[in-house]
Amino acid sequence: MDADISENLKRIRYDIGEAMAKYRNPDDSLRIMAVTKTVPYQRVNLAIDDGITLLGENRVQEYLEKKDFYKKDAEVHFIGHLQSNKVKYIIDSVSLIHSVDSLKLASEIDRLAAKNGICRNILIEVNIGGEESKSGVPENEVRELISGISDMKNIRIKGLMTIPPAGQSEKYFERMQRLFCDIRSEKYENADMEILSMGMSSDYVSAVKYGSNIVRIGSAIFGSRK
Repeated sequence: MDADISENLKRIRYDIGEAMAKYRNPDDSLRIMAVTKTVPYQRVNLAIDDGITLLGENRVQEYLEKKDFYKKDAEVHFIGHLQSNKVKYIIDSVSLIHSVDSLKLASEIDRLAAKNGICRNILIEVNIGGEESKSGVPENEVRELISGISDMKNIRIKGLMTIPPAGQSEKYFERMQRLFCDIRSEKYENADMEILSMGMSSDYVSAVKYGSNIVRIGSAIFGSRK
């Protein structure tokens, strides 16, 4: 079972390399995030041994149970839905929170970051397909949320994240790329707009085509979840 991680990563890197060469500028960078949901820490560490430098955590409790066992060669981002009352458990150990979709959540991150003497980087999660079953701010409210966060001193907006409707990735990735580029050109206070986080195991090649610079890959690295 262990050898499959290395083989899977080899295939993913090849696919991404082909897409980058076809669709992107030579100086563009992209990071592969290994999404660790339900994956034992031992297998996560095998991916780190194979060159993975970025982990994505979906669940606070699962992360707390595994984080001390991870090899220290990889940084950790939180990518799952995050309740305000759970921020205190992760504020000082993840370097980026991908799933900010409300002023309430942003305010709590800002408050706890100040308490810990840090500035925490965040992404705005966009519900690009307007799906009721998914979290994220509606596309037409993204600018309002960014403006509301602009005067918070202990968080920094680094870009956008999305999970598109199943089976319609290409259409929505294109919309996200346009939204990302438009907001970046508008130069909001407290927003660097460096990161576009989109693409998972089933659609990461399309995400590369439309400008993603973090792809969040779980099952394609570790196999189907049990």
